[in-house]
Amino acid sequence: MKKKVISTVLCAAMVASMFAGCGNKAADNSSAADNSAADNSAAESTNNAAATETGDAADNAETASDDAIANLIASTDGTVDIQLWCSELEAYQNVMKELTDKFKEQYSDVDFNITIGAVSEADAKDKILEDIDAAADVFVFADDQVNDLVNAGALQEVAATYTYDPKETNSEATVAAATKDGKLYAYPLTASNGYFLYYDSNIFSEEDVASWENLTAKAEEAGTKVGMNVADGWYLYGFFSGAGCELSMNEDNSNNCDWNSETGLAVAQSIENITSSPAFVSVQDQDAITMLNDGTLGAYVSGTWNTGSFEAKYGDGYAACKLPTFDVNGTATQMGSYAGYKFVGVNSHAKNVGWSMLLAEYLTNEESQLAIGNATSEGPANTVAAAQIDSPALAALAAQSEFADQQVVGNNYWDPAKALGQNLVDGATDLQAVLDDAVAGITQPVAE
Repeated sequence: MKKKVISTVLCAAMVASMFAGCGNKAADNSSAADNSAADNSAAESTNNAAATETGDAADNAETASDDAIANLIASTDGTVDIQLWCSELEAYQNVMKELTDKFKEQYSDVDFNITIGAVSEADAKDKILEDIDAAADVFVFADDQVNDLVNAGALQEVAATYTYDPKETNSEATVAAATKDGKLYAYPLTASNGYFLYYDSNIFSEEDVASWENLTAKAEEAGTKVGMNVADGWYLYGFFSGAGCELSMNEDNSNNCDWNSETGLAVAQSIENITSSPAFVSVQDQDAITMLNDGTLGAYVSGTWNTGSFEAKYGDGYAACKLPTFDVNGTATQMGSYAGYKFVGVNSHAKNVGWSMLLAEYLTNEESQLAIGNATSEGPANTVAAAQIDSPALAALAAQSEFADQQVVGNNYWDPAKALGQNLVDGATDLQAVLDDAVAGITQPVAE
């Protein structure tokens, strides 16, 4: 097969049309400045010319895109093999199969062999960096992996596009997270990789779920359980960040952390107060779903990937809201959280770069993002698609987003944070000691 990188052709065509348009606009602006006293008919003429020019520029861009795709098709001989990795969840596997089938139908002049592998977004980076050459051509991954993938040279830059501009159609936050050193390295897919509280409104009122103190008290009264996975740094972060404690990453991927401060000590005590309730459970998702199906879990902190389970079990009582507040030295303190995104990336070593990029673009366009959102309950990064999905879970995530941070943390954070969370769940007596140990581990230098 001819391995021509057609994106270069597309880029050149687009640049040419953009420069042509920009040159005309500059001339119009200069003319307007020199003739500020021109009559209304002249102004109208200028506006009409500008409108015509804008239409011409759009037509030129569309023509350049069509030409680039036509060139890609013309330069293709034989079967195009593309390997795609996405979540192992059944809903993801099914919707990706549907979308890739539609992609093949749209470009029926080409013989495609698209295989879909099951690799969690959380594990994508590690699997890819094991052997970039053998990794998937197109893959879904989490936003916190961008830096490592770019630094390893594993991501193809999105320097030119075929059918739409990701920077114009997706939320600013997702585009910024997919950008490094001013260059876009992935196509935004979802904007809902965060967490919030699911609850059964037949048991809990809005006042009950507003704070952990109210929530646990009502759960004890109702004979049900509530909880979250405290022994996981992703969730534990919400307590400390909510109280204003610091966790940040340095350029060398080491961390800064002040969780052993006076405020951090108060947060740790608050966590122990919450987790000591007989109604509270600190469990992972799989155990939470088991409890949910057994009818023993009335509220739980999780993300959109579990929407179907909670909606099915709670029925007409299904509800979701932002994370509860918690008491810190007598003050109700709103929990923070991590906000995350999922991207579709193209392997810089892909066998068919042009087709891989066009497939990635297709999987992340407005129609595809809407299909994925409806199938998986995740929120699209595309702003138009996101507005078309009515979901209590996404509404809760949106309410929590005001208190959420993008996940930017070095790898030395996770194990000490997990241990800290477990110590708090277990009721550690010397809180200052466990905080000091955790911070020492979190901030240790990065091994060279």
